[in-house]
Amino acid sequence: MASGRLYLVPAPLDFGCETAVPVTEVLPAGTIAVAAGLTHWVCENAKTARAFLKRIGELQPLALPLQQQQIAELPREVHKKGDHGPAAFDAKPLLQAAVAGHDVGLLSEAGMPAIADPGSSVVRAAHELGIEVVPLVGPVSLLLALAASGLNGQNFAFVGYLPQDGAARTQRLRDLEAFAARTGQTQLFIETPYRNAALWQAMVQGLKPATRIAVASGLTLPQAKCRSASVAAWKKEAAPVANDVPAVFAIGV
Repeated sequence: MASGRLYLVPAPLDFGCETAVPVTEVLPAGTIAVAAGLTHWVCENAKTARAFLKRIGELQPLALPLQQQQIAELPREVHKKGDHGPAAFDAKPLLQAAVAGHDVGLLSEAGMPAIADPGSSVVRAAHELGIEVVPLVGPVSLLLALAASGLNGQNFAFVGYLPQDGAARTQRLRDLEAFAARTGQTQLFIETPYRNAALWQAMVQGLKPATRIAVASGLTLPQAKCRSASVAAWKKEAAPVANDVPAVFAIGV
């Protein structure tokens, strides 16, 4: 029996937001059709996966009712510690449906799974099991933010979250700034809601005046904001992003 495929299914970027963007504005018809046709899923959170499928079902009939969809969650430890590195989570058991011939969807709460979200262990397991991996088209917040930043889009790195400790955060920012100045490489990072203010203050106070900071929030939503300016210019303005919204930050030259 031939194996099924693993589809990487992007989700809208409005998770946790008051405003929901119409699915058809961020997902093409082909992605919606594939999602509607799947009956087996690996996801970050089963509740949000069902909410996503409900939205898909409003546009196109699901292959099976929500109650009959087979949905498996990644372990909570994977969310906290990531799913890569020497002690990476073994996701092969989550792909037994694909081994048995069923197509499986991989879904995170927002954006492209395995990009700034858990899921890389599932993709890696699929390759090791000889299962075809098919990424579908949809929003990727990091690339949208990079494109809107005016910073170097031909040499960039995503460095995840910065340290929570104030001194360590400032040192990390200065290290990233120095690397960006030396190589021209844009440095992208994210922060959890309610830490935006502390991160913003650390950037404006700790980075050099000529360094450019870009910030993007609410991407694909009506209230989307994408701003880029030098530290010197930012010091004359209020923080451009609220403390409680997901945002992507970038620094460069």
